[in-house]
Amino acid sequence: MVVLLLLGSVSLYWLRTKPIPVLWATVGSTLIYMLMQYAYGPVIFSFVIAVFTAIRRGYRLAGWSALVALYAGHVLGRLALGISGQGIYQVLLVGTCFVVLGFIAELFRGHRERVMAANETRREEELRKAGEERLRIAQELHDVVAHHISLINVQASTALHLADRQPEQAAPALAAIKEASKEALVELRSIVGILRQSDEAAPRQPVVGLEHLDSLISRTSMAGLEVHSTIHGDPRSLPTGLDRAAFRIVQESLTNVVRHAKASTATVRIQYGERALVVQVDDDGRSLAGPPKEGNGIIGMRERATALGGTLTASRTPTGGLRIVAHLPLEPADL
Repeated sequence: MVVLLLLGSVSLYWLRTKPIPVLWATVGSTLIYMLMQYAYGPVIFSFVIAVFTAIRRGYRLAGWSALVALYAGHVLGRLALGISGQGIYQVLLVGTCFVVLGFIAELFRGHRERVMAANETRREEELRKAGEERLRIAQELHDVVAHHISLINVQASTALHLADRQPEQAAPALAAIKEASKEALVELRSIVGILRQSDEAAPRQPVVGLEHLDSLISRTSMAGLEVHSTIHGDPRSLPTGLDRAAFRIVQESLTNVVRHAKASTATVRIQYGERALVVQVDDDGRSLAGPPKEGNGIIGMRERATALGGTLTASRTPTGGLRIVAHLPLEPADL
């Protein structure tokens, strides 16, 4: 008797790593114990724990098979051995207890699976948000670096051209290089700061928006591109995402003009409407006929607009220059 009690109890030590062998070990020890007509007692607890654990962890077939095996073995074994003293009501009571045990284990299994599914969904959502954050930061880095490096490149070329022939006129170009590099370092530090503040709730992005439009135009004008700006409607505070997207669209548009267009002037128009903010950037470049070729810059701007539920189009102006028009819907609170 002691050996059977120890066999069932000690086998539970391996229940976490080997649930099925432990389950059938408790079935065997419990069945033998009951058929030898020892007094009922703690022996059944090892079997209950093993069955409950197996079903809860998803081994449903093994768990229910163990319940049926022990019940049938007990009933048929007593009949085969001629053991009397067990009436029909007692047999039904034991069977009912086994069924109740199985269903309780099933309830806990269902709860465990729901918790695991919720955790997996939450983990996937966190990974998705992390991926979106990495993409957003990559877009910020592209816009910042492309804009400032383009200005530095243009000014460096101007300074080199003037260094020998008109050295006194090279100073403004060098000053523009200094200013552009300073602004680039400030924005890059801001973006890197976000990465270092990954455990903090705020801030989550660099604070850039249309309030920096004058500074952007000034820096671009120092690169030799004459930029004009007009504001229509009633300027007002915008949601952070919308404000940042509008600024980046203007910045990327001007960067494209500096890098690719043979233009001398550009015009930035900002219109505050009742339901949408309209951003339009035109240049006076002379390009080939036909629709403009869409590179990474235009694609990136369109992705920003689309993410806000808006649209962005690239077309030709009547003079052959490039026209970028973005319609960015305002949030309900700003209508």
